[in-house]
Amino acid sequence: MKTEEKNEKKTGGKTSHVVPVGIEALDDFLIGHAQSEKGGTGCTVILSESGAVGGVDVRGSSPATRETSLLDPLCKMDSVNAVVLSGGSAYGLDAASGVMKFLEERGIGYAVPTGVVPIVCGASIFDLNVGDPKVRPDSAMGYAACEAAVVRGSAAEGNVGAGTGASVGKYYGQARMMKSGLGVYAVSAGNILIGAVVAVNAVGDIYDLDTGEKIAGLLSASGDGFDRDTTQVMYEQIALSKDYFATNTTIGCVVTNARLSKAAANKISQLAHNGLARTIRPVHTSADGDAIFTLASGRYDANADALGTLASEVVGVAVNRAVRAAKPAYGLTAASDLQVLAT
Repeated sequence: MKTEEKNEKKTGGKTSHVVPVGIEALDDFLIGHAQSEKGGTGCTVILSESGAVGGVDVRGSSPATRETSLLDPLCKMDSVNAVVLSGGSAYGLDAASGVMKFLEERGIGYAVPTGVVPIVCGASIFDLNVGDPKVRPDSAMGYAACEAAVVRGSAAEGNVGAGTGASVGKYYGQARMMKSGLGVYAVSAGNILIGAVVAVNAVGDIYDLDTGEKIAGLLSASGDGFDRDTTQVMYEQIALSKDYFATNTTIGCVVTNARLSKAAANKISQLAHNGLARTIRPVHTSADGDAIFTLASGRYDANADALGTLASEVVGVAVNRAVRAAKPAYGLTAASDLQVLAT
């Protein structure tokens, strides 16, 4: 089965006119990446130069986030200019400063008597254990990601941007975890377009959205495949007081051309987490900081529940693509290695 047909099947395309599209079709948004391959970290920026209604839902217990409170429907701000997904743990939140500088230079942001204040939200994954822990996404890297976003084209996936140092299957630590990355996916449903950008960096294992097959995660002791699932090991050790390898967090951003209120955008983010729950096990643990943002540009009316249900599918496919697009790096095996071994 061709990849396009398989992805269409996953999103109900053969029965409901949901069709995969390139995420560049969502032309109200620009996506750019910058990274340090040597350092093993990077950042991804999703720009909305005209402003978009934003929402967020944080499910993990160890988040590193920026300006999430501003997206509460009770707060005043109704327009977001950018979401930054980065590595570097809390240090990586500094990348947003470069995004603000980029936008301010172009007069983009919330108008105030002294100029503009760009509204930039963000979240970071922990990847300090993969490359050089002293190399982190900073203001310069955030600015560079914006410059890359101005050049349109198909969004890169795998070991790029916020996915540069991403990894999964970390219950037993570095020796048995696998390389992951960043995934991008989008579909159309009539006039409605919706896409997702996800950096997958989970303590848990990754499963195919369609078949339920494990495709990445906790490796066997020999390192050449899988013999146990993380959840199995956790259940067996349920009586132990164990600190998980706390270097996790899956973060993402849903983008759509739908017209949404702030409350509805938050609901979309909430429902989109179902895509993580269907492809990552376990997920939303105390050692994860899982967060999903939503940006809506407001072109077409849409039912929020239907859109959120579709968002969960799109996020799930993006998670799978993040793992399948990843290449081995930093001494870590990737899913592509295991596919080669299986042939």
